[in-house]
Amino acid sequence: MTSTVDTDSAAPPAWFTDALAAPVAELTTMVDGIPIAYRAWGEEAARGIVLVHGGAAHSRWWDHIGPLLADGRRVVAIDLSGHGDSGRRGSYSLDGWAREVLGVAAAAGLTAPPTVIGHSMGGHVTLRVASLFGSRIEGAVVIDSPLRDMAPEEHAAQERRAFGSLRAYPTREAILARFRPIPDQPVLGYIADHVAATSIRQVDAGWMWKWDPPIFGREAPQAPLARLDCRVALFRAEHGMMSAAMSDVMYDRLGRVAPVVEIPAAGHHVMLDQPIALVAAIRTLLSDWDHSLPAPGVPGYPAFQNEH
Repeated sequence: MTSTVDTDSAAPPAWFTDALAAPVAELTTMVDGIPIAYRAWGEEAARGIVLVHGGAAHSRWWDHIGPLLADGRRVVAIDLSGHGDSGRRGSYSLDGWAREVLGVAAAAGLTAPPTVIGHSMGGHVTLRVASLFGSRIEGAVVIDSPLRDMAPEEHAAQERRAFGSLRAYPTREAILARFRPIPDQPVLGYIADHVAATSIRQVDAGWMWKWDPPIFGREAPQAPLARLDCRVALFRAEHGMMSAAMSDVMYDRLGRVAPVVEIPAAGHHVMLDQPIALVAAIRTLLSDWDHSLPAPGVPGYPAFQNEH
């Protein structure tokens, strides 16, 4: 089974090549005794964004997104432990990954509360950051992360439809030919090629994926949603995993203060098929948050307001 790839245009567009050419710092910090890798774009600044990938993904899924958000903010993309170039743990949990997000934010010099943006399983991590450390972040943005105990890629692993035990492929071409998003969807070929090429590592026996199989064996689903001590927004892909009905339930459980934004024509992996629409939605949201007050009860809302 292979993903449906748009091959109409052989050459990537200029915005994409410019984003990949943008200066980026490749850094590592220690969190709970494990090296955590991250990438950072933009000038050093107190305010910033932390981008959190989905299950079995990694920071480089954001390579074409991060530079487009780095206008006045430091943008950081993390490799959660067990993913990408970060170290591995004996076991994994949302709580542990949440601590890694804050550890990377601090290491990157984000002295002001950051905005955390997570996709799929990374959205579950983002909500866990908001639940545990809401007063220490500016806001949480969740991208097509359905309200359930596991993200789509985790369900695929549990049902043995994907992400089984790692195997070595004899050639780079052989492993790249196996790359596909879970769940499968149409994607832009030039983005899929870049993501696939950064998802593998060379070993003595050939080539392997970077993710660690036990990431899908975590216990304890996330806590039920409740009103959080920070701003929160929900992004849903039109053809993704978060249905309109599910987003309504999440909106209600979050205290009816979280805007729900639909990305038109997008599948679950929005950065692979509708990246510009995703960037536009994030920019718009952050601009609104910069020029509006949080909802009553959320930190930052004035205790007294003048009535006119």
